[in-house]
Amino acid sequence: MNGRERILAHLEGEAVDRLPLMPITMQLAADLLGVRYRDYETDYRLLTEGQIRTAEAFGFDYVNTMSDPGREAADCGARLEFFDDQPAAIVEDAPLLADRLDLARLKQPDPLGGGRMHNGVLAVAELRRRVGRDLLVEGWVEGPCAEGADLRGLNALMLDFFDDGPFVHDLFAFCVEMGLRFAKAQIEAGADLIGIGDAAVSLVGPRIYQEFIWPHERRLIEGIHAMGGRTRLHICGNTRSCLAGMGRLGCHIIDLDSLAPLDEARQRMGERQILLGNLNPVATLRNATPEKVLEAIEECHAIAGQRFIVGAGCEVPRDTPPANLHVLRDYARTHRP
Repeated sequence: MNGRERILAHLEGEAVDRLPLMPITMQLAADLLGVRYRDYETDYRLLTEGQIRTAEAFGFDYVNTMSDPGREAADCGARLEFFDDQPAAIVEDAPLLADRLDLARLKQPDPLGGGRMHNGVLAVAELRRRVGRDLLVEGWVEGPCAEGADLRGLNALMLDFFDDGPFVHDLFAFCVEMGLRFAKAQIEAGADLIGIGDAAVSLVGPRIYQEFIWPHERRLIEGIHAMGGRTRLHICGNTRSCLAGMGRLGCHIIDLDSLAPLDEARQRMGERQILLGNLNPVATLRNATPEKVLEAIEECHAIAGQRFIVGAGCEVPRDTPPANLHVLRDYARTHRP
């Protein structure tokens, strides 16, 4: 089995020769290529080359196009700040939707209109061309809460949940429509899987999640599935209060941050949900010895059981020792689900 075949078969519940290996890498890939991060995230050719070199160096079964959370927001007109050696960030004190009334005038951007989303679509197409059917190609979109925070401002959005619920639903509906347009362009370019990042969810409790966020995440995921795509949900931070709801979304993969207990996720999501992770990316994967990394991934596998994919709890830090990543590679190569 090659990497793409392995992942797709595992997602379908079919027998595979070994565990899939799908850690998230961004800054590590840029460093391995020897380029500035701002060039990696803005030039699809560099992102493509960095991902392929990383997959080859560490035996990954896939390549991904994640680079920063600002692609969709930038194409809407939001202000981003770029840095040489870290991902671009939304300018939080100058949000695009500082006035809620501006949402009614905001137009859906064209994912193929020459902006940052278009660069992401070109990355998918180039990865597909370069890796053929040997590795799985993963695209990426922002989830409704994360994108809503990018457009409105994180602090303002947190107040909007209490002050103007109808606006929040309208904002998230706009974000889902944009995410589906972006996902469709990536699937048509060759993406096998669409990753969904919804980091801001970890800042809310279960009531707000169920009332405001879950219905829109569900619509985004169902829409991607209707296009023939598969989904991987990653929410940075401690999501233990939302685990049950996340498990009902119908994602092919739930990619857990290290702050979310793996045993609780398995209990609340059931045995059929595929779980990915969730090694602490800093304390364990970056800072521990290879022996400790091995112990940790063995524990994750034992807890998650058969429906498991090897990976870290979030992005692999750029200065992670290669020997520690080789532990994940060797574990995946020598263990079946």
